Amino acid sequence: MPELPEVEVVRRGLDDHVVGRSITGVDVLDVRSLRRHAPGPQDFVDRLVGRTMVAARRRGKYLWLALDDALAGDAVLCHLGMSGQMLISDAAAVPPRHLRIVLRLDDGRELRFADQRIFGGMAYSEDGAVLPPEIAHIARDPLDPAFDVTGFATSLTRRQTGVKRALLDQTLVSGVGNIYADEALWRSRLHYARNTRNLRPREIDTLVGHVTDVMTQALDQGGTSFDALYVNVNGQSGYFDRSLSAYGRAGEPCSRCGTPIRRDAFMNRSSFTCPRCQPRPRRGRW
Repeated sequence: MPELPEVEVVRRGLDDHVVGRSITGVDVLDVRSLRRHAPGPQDFVDRLVGRTMVAARRRGKYLWLALDDALAGDAVLCHLGMSGQMLISDAAAVPPRHLRIVLRLDDGRELRFADQRIFGGMAYSEDGAVLPPEIAHIARDPLDPAFDVTGFATSLTRRQTGVKRALLDQTLVSGVGNIYADEALWRSRLHYARNTRNLRPREIDTLVGHVTDVMTQALDQGGTSFDALYVNVNGQSGYFDRSLSAYGRAGEPCSRCGTPIRRDAFMNRSSFTCPRCQPRPRRGRW
C-alpha cells in the first residue's frame, strides 16, 4: 500500500497540475470506486461539474481536493488503497488500464483515477476543504508541522503493545506503513516487538527522528516503487527502494553489521529486522 511519501508525491503533483482548474465533466466508469459516496454516482457528478479545485491537501494516506473556497468549502476525498493512481493526461491520451473515474478539466486535460484492485476510491466531502470530517480521527504525521512529539510520546508509553503495531496505528500517528516502520526501527536498533510501555524517552525521540528522516529521504526520491502501480501524477516511479536497509532484504547482509536480515510474519504482512542490531526483547520486555 502507498505510504506517506508516495501519497505526498501525488499530492504535490496535484498541487502543481490541477489546483486552479475547473471541472467541466465527470465520467464514472466503475461505481465500485464510489462506494464511500453513499448518494451514488449521479450525485457525485452533479456536485463536481462546474467546481474549481483550489487546494490539494493530505492527512496521512488520504488526499483531498478543496473546492471553490479553501477556508470553508467542500472537497473531493480520495484514498489510493493498494493500487490507486491519480494521473494527469491529455484527453486524447490512451486511457490506462483499470480506469475508474475521470475528472475533465477546463484546460483540456483529465485527472484520471485508476485502481487495479479497487480498494481505494473517491467521495464528496461536505465542509471538507480544511479537514474532511470522514477522516478527522486520523492523527497527524511526523512531517506535519503541527505534529505533537510530546503528545505522541505520552500516548505511546500509555499503551502496552509492540512498537511496530503502534507505528501502524493511524489514530496514533498517520502515514507510517510497513516499509517505513521497518526502516525506522532498523535505524533506531529497535525490534518491532519492543513493548511501547518500556520505551525510554531517548528511544522515542530517536525513533521519531528516524521515522521523519526516512520518510523525508523517500519523498526526495519520489517514494518507493516496487512495481508500476506506485507512480506520481505523470506516471513516473520513485526509486527509494534502492536505499532500503531492512525491508524486503531477507537473507541479505545487514549494511551495519553483516548479519543476514531476518523476515518474520507480522499482522498478515512481513517484518524485516537484523537479529544482531535489533535483538528480540526478553519476555519481560514484550
